[in-house]
Amino acid sequence: MDNFAALIKARRSTRKFTEQLLTPEQVEMILKAALMSPSSKRSNPWQFLVVEDKEMLKQLAACKPHGAGFLEECALAVVVMANVMEGEAWIEDCSIASVMMQLQAEDLGLGSCWCQIRGRQTAEDMDSAQYVRNLFHIPYQMEVLSIIGFGYKTKENKPFDESRLQWEKVHIGAYRMPEEILNA
Repeated sequence: MDNFAALIKARRSTRKFTEQLLTPEQVEMILKAALMSPSSKRSNPWQFLVVEDKEMLKQLAACKPHGAGFLEECALAVVVMANVMEGEAWIEDCSIASVMMQLQAEDLGLGSCWCQIRGRQTAEDMDSAQYVRNLFHIPYQMEVLSIIGFGYKTKENKPFDESRLQWEKVHIGAYRMPEEILNA
């Protein structure tokens, strides 16, 4: 990418991937982006579990009934979790790390998609985070926030359409209700 503005405009959720595997260098760059991400008080409570095994990816795809099916077809999934004893802002810290990995993937020409785990349920009404913990024997103090799927895109998505920006959600100087903006 030539610049950051082009990168964020080009990054779109990718849910369909080719069968091509990522190179070790690509995986390393994605993980470096996560490990260099900022965290509250530099506590770095996040941890990352890398999954490439197709059978495990298939099992991960069952972590919730909707919005996780793409994990079965991705080349790589990263389970984003945190030791909740190491940082009170673990949700924010893991979210930042997740986005950093997605931006790095886009910069490498790869696709990615976020799969929300925290607060979700499996089709059998089991907590999705507990499902993932059981699948990988993750200890109880680790909370799973998300799973990010990565791979080569089957097609390029259109860049974000800037005409769809919701400028009405930007407040300058004070919060104003939409009707106040219209009547100003």
